[in-house]
Amino acid sequence: MLAERLSGVGVFGHTAPRLIHYNFRNMSESTLTAPPETTTDSTVIVYSKTNPYPATVLVNDLLTGPQSEKETIHIEMELAEGMTYTPGDALGVVPAYCEEAVNDALKALGFSGDETVIEPVKGTDGNKITVREALTSKLGIGKLARGAVNQYAKLAGENTPEGLKALLGTENKVAAEAYVWGREFVDLVTDFPGVVKDPQDLFNILQRLMPRMYSIASSQTAHPGQVHLTVRVVLYDAHGRHRQGVCSSLLGHRAPVNGKLPVFLEKNDKFRLPVDTNLPVIMIGPGTGIAPFRAFLEERETRGHKGDNWLVFGDQRAASDYLYKDQFEGMQKSGLLTKLQTAFSRDQATKIYVQDRLREASDELFAWLERGAHFYVCGDASRMAKDVEQVLLESIAKGINGSPEQAAEYLKKMKADQRYQRDVY
Repeated sequence: MLAERLSGVGVFGHTAPRLIHYNFRNMSESTLTAPPETTTDSTVIVYSKTNPYPATVLVNDLLTGPQSEKETIHIEMELAEGMTYTPGDALGVVPAYCEEAVNDALKALGFSGDETVIEPVKGTDGNKITVREALTSKLGIGKLARGAVNQYAKLAGENTPEGLKALLGTENKVAAEAYVWGREFVDLVTDFPGVVKDPQDLFNILQRLMPRMYSIASSQTAHPGQVHLTVRVVLYDAHGRHRQGVCSSLLGHRAPVNGKLPVFLEKNDKFRLPVDTNLPVIMIGPGTGIAPFRAFLEERETRGHKGDNWLVFGDQRAASDYLYKDQFEGMQKSGLLTKLQTAFSRDQATKIYVQDRLREASDELFAWLERGAHFYVCGDASRMAKDVEQVLLESIAKGINGSPEQAAEYLKKMKADQRYQRDVY
């Protein structure tokens, strides 16, 4: 593991707090590691989630304007020689909780933080660390899970408070889900104190703190030795407490220029530009879903791909939320971006979203598909991606003058040919 402590100011540094929202996702556990790098004793170094690379932060800029209801950052980091990625891949960041969150949890538990615990490590006797280290970088003390509530009650045993008993069992599932919503581990300990006597029990209650995966927002061809991210950071108030996302706040608040971040690369072979570089591509990326499409466009520009490019970007307001505006408009002027559409939902009385822009261009959309265009979507899975797919099906049905079932078959064929790819979360 990285020798530097994740909890140390020397690793991450500090910047002023920001009012920020979020964007994180979990992907598969397979990682894209660097080709062999050797030390002076010829030992091969392989960077992964268990051995991340301490990347130096080169740039940490604010993308959104002062009137935005969100705050989104653009962050650039250097990579070790030999660490390579392809547009569509992800960067894993090993997170750590801020000092305030850890102190609050320790206070609620009644521990000093200096107590010694053993971090379980498969195949070994474990690592001896302090409780403070465990709560900073080993255990998930953020978003509260029902599993943690159940394990907490199990530890309490016969002394389980009545209020906690009311959250247990399948018959109380609704009540338990309502309780954990917007709460963290510190709330559970505060509401039902005195249960954890031995700090070692924390490893039985809490899940392990896992790396967060972010879509890479750069082409390595355009930016040799670098990797870029587009990140929105969680920061909100709930149940009388101030909350922040563990990794997004690390990137937004504690990753100053020249600071270090533990990172690793991860493949995403299901999100790739077409092998035939002459084929057109259509990219739908509202909000931070724009990240991989910035990478796609930089890659196509730098490598001289001839295929047409259509980008649809959306957010709340053009004046404050148009991410990478100058870059994309420059690509439009140069001819790289054949078609650029934007949808800013709050700039008019009737909200307009990316799917509405696609519907407006339904005939052109189908014409591009008939030319062999690859269609990509990145962002929210719960609503946006579903709405975009519905418009896509409508456009296909209209274009083939067929039924919804025939449109679904057309789309099924696109999926089989890897012409319809989604990176949603």
